[in-house]
Amino acid sequence: MPQWSQPAPSEIRPLEVAGTATGTAYTRPRVLPGVTPSAARRSTVFRGGLLVTQDPSRRVVRGDLLVRDGRVEGVGDVGHVPADEEVDASAYAIVPGFVNTHTHVAMSPLRAIADDRDLSGFLERLFAVDARRTESDVEAGAAQGIAEMLLSGTTSFLDLYYMEDAVARAVERLGIRGFLGWAVLDPALTTQKGIPVENARAFIGRWKGRARVTPLAAPQGVYVCSEETWLQTRDLARATDTLCHFHLSETRREVHELQEKVGDRPAAWLDRIGFLGPGMVAAHGVWLTRREIETLARRKVGIAHCASSNLKLAVGGVAPVVELREAGVRVGLGTDSVASNNSLSMLREMHVAGLLQKHHRWDAGALPAQTLLDLATVEGAHLVGRGADLGSLEVGKQADLVLVRLDHPTLTPARPEAIVSHLAYSASEEAVDSVYVAGECVVRHRTLVREPWANIHAAAEQAADALWSS
Repeated sequence: MPQWSQPAPSEIRPLEVAGTATGTAYTRPRVLPGVTPSAARRSTVFRGGLLVTQDPSRRVVRGDLLVRDGRVEGVGDVGHVPADEEVDASAYAIVPGFVNTHTHVAMSPLRAIADDRDLSGFLERLFAVDARRTESDVEAGAAQGIAEMLLSGTTSFLDLYYMEDAVARAVERLGIRGFLGWAVLDPALTTQKGIPVENARAFIGRWKGRARVTPLAAPQGVYVCSEETWLQTRDLARATDTLCHFHLSETRREVHELQEKVGDRPAAWLDRIGFLGPGMVAAHGVWLTRREIETLARRKVGIAHCASSNLKLAVGGVAPVVELREAGVRVGLGTDSVASNNSLSMLREMHVAGLLQKHHRWDAGALPAQTLLDLATVEGAHLVGRGADLGSLEVGKQADLVLVRLDHPTLTPARPEAIVSHLAYSASEEAVDSVYVAGECVVRHRTLVREPWANIHAAAEQAADALWSS
C-alpha cells in the first residue's frame, strides 16, 4: 500500500484481508465501509510512481508527481518541495483517470433485468420499468453506478437519462465528474412530466457552472425524436454553450425504419436538417456508411464506441472505429448501462474493444494497446470538451488520476515497457487502489472516501426491490 505521511486518525483505516487469491500470494483487500472525509488538502506529492503520463510523447517514466490546488504542478523529479501530503507511490502505476463517454448510470439497479434480449426486446422491458422510476431510486442507482466507476478508475462520465438532478446530486456526493445529459424526445413519446426539451433547459440552468457537474441536452435518438425536437435541442445546446449527446445508428432496424420514413440514413438525415456540428457526441455509430463517416468528420461529431453493449445486444455489426479515426473522427469508449453491458469498468471495455476490432478486421495490430488507452483517457477528454484540462498527467491539467497496484497478479510482470498493455488487456478492477479527482482523494485503499459503500449499497438494493417487483 502507498504510505501517506501524517494522516489524520480518521483518514485511513487498515485494510482488512478477505482471503488469498487462489494460486497466488496476493491478498485481496475487501471493499470496506467508507471513511470520514478529511478537509481538502492543497498539495500532494506522489513519490517514485510509474507515471503513465499520456502526454503527447506518451511517456512512461519512474518519478514524482506534484499536485497543488487540484492541478498537476510537476511531473518527474520535483525535488524536496513542501507539501501537505506525501505519498510513497513506488509500488504503483499512476494513470490518468478514465473517461467513460456513454452511460445511463442511474440504471445500475437494473443490472440483469433484461438480459439475453435483442435491442427491441431490451428496450421494451426497460421502458416498462423506467415508467415507474422515482427521483429517489434514480439517485440511489446513480450513486451505485458512480461507486462502481470510481472503484474501477473512472473519474469522468458522459450520461444520458432523465431526472438528471438526482444523478447530479449523486455526482456531488461522491466526487466524480459528471457530464449529464437530460434525455430529450417528442412530448407524445415520453413518460416525463412536461416538455422534455424545456426540462433539459431548466436542468442546464440549475446546474451550469458547478465544479463536478456539467449539464447538457441529450436527444434520445431518431426513433423518438422528430425534426422539430432535434432542432430545438440543437438550439438549446448552442444557446447554453453545452455539449449535445445522442444515440446514433446502433441497429439496422433503426437505420432502415428512418430510411423508409424520410429517405435518408440517420447521420445523413441529421446533417440534411442542419443538426450536426461541433460539441456533439454520438453513441454507438455501428451502422455507418463511408459517406456518413466523412460527414461526421466534417461536422466534428465524436463517437462513443460501446463494444460490450453492442456485442451483448447482438446489433449485428461492428462500429468502424478504425475508419472513423482515419477520417479524423474522435472516438472514445463508453460502457453504456449495466443493463446492456453488466459492467461499468473501462478496463474491461478497453479489452473488449481491442479484441473485437482485431478479430473483425483479421488484423492483430488493429487498435493496439496504446490506442485503447488513448480512447479511454485523452480521446475521451476531447469528446467531453475538456481535452486541454483532462486525460493526461501534464503540468496545468486537473489532477484526475488513479493509483494501480503493480503487485497485482494481472499487472505482473510489472515492467515499464508492459504497463500500457497490462492496462489495456489484463488489469483487474481490483488492482485499482486509490483515485483522485481534482487532487481530492475519493477512493483510498479501495475504500470510498466521501460516503460509506454500505449506505450506497443499502439504498441501491431498496431501489432494486421496488423496480424488480414491478
